[in-house]
Amino acid sequence: MDNSSGVGVLDKAALVLSALESGPATLAGLVGATGLARPTAHRLAVALEHHRMVARDMQGRFILGPRLSELAAAAGEDRLLATAGPVLTHLRDVTGESAQLYRRQGDMRICVAAAERLSGLRDTVPVGSTLTMKAGSSAQILMAWEEPERLHRGLQGARFTATALSGVRRRGWAQSIGEREPGVASVSAPVRGPSNRVVAAVSVSGPIERLSRHPGRMHAQAIIDAAGRLSEALRRTN
Repeated sequence: MDNSSGVGVLDKAALVLSALESGPATLAGLVGATGLARPTAHRLAVALEHHRMVARDMQGRFILGPRLSELAAAAGEDRLLATAGPVLTHLRDVTGESAQLYRRQGDMRICVAAAERLSGLRDTVPVGSTLTMKAGSSAQILMAWEEPERLHRGLQGARFTATALSGVRRRGWAQSIGEREPGVASVSAPVRGPSNRVVAAVSVSGPIERLSRHPGRMHAQAIIDAAGRLSEALRRTN
């Protein structure tokens, strides 16, 4: 093997992924493209499928899996965080509420950037905080556009329903009223990467007394605009 790293199993897995870069392949196609023995090619493809780096199409052929898109999106996180500061600060100033940016991490979501309210009761979530994916408007956003199997699994035990997420996809924003924490309301919108995949959720949160029981009416447009600016930053290639 010309490009051997010295770790044989990783070299072979890389061969499988490289072979799928040009399109769907049957097991026989993988064997032909990689030169691997049939049992080895099958074992590696199935193992990569378990980790969602490989998937199957409608014909059962092997294709590149959704995990690769997620990793590619994460690779753009530096650009996202570099842009997030001024965008969240502007969103806080426009709405008068604390603003946050969340990314999904496994079965949880993590606050990766925030802008605190300048005075009065501060409702921001500290950067680095890990929160549930079962409740809250940003959890709805990070869940709504997931692949069906992961969506179905994520809805188990959630405070929101598939019908609610359908409404989120239709509107392009989500709201929650006391869903994650009593007395707190929030509104969120999706940040999309270059492939249009949802990679983060931008959110404002505050007491129901300030945001009312219809926080989306007050702040949805400002949050959609902020999410759009972050999405545009991720689409830039330079």
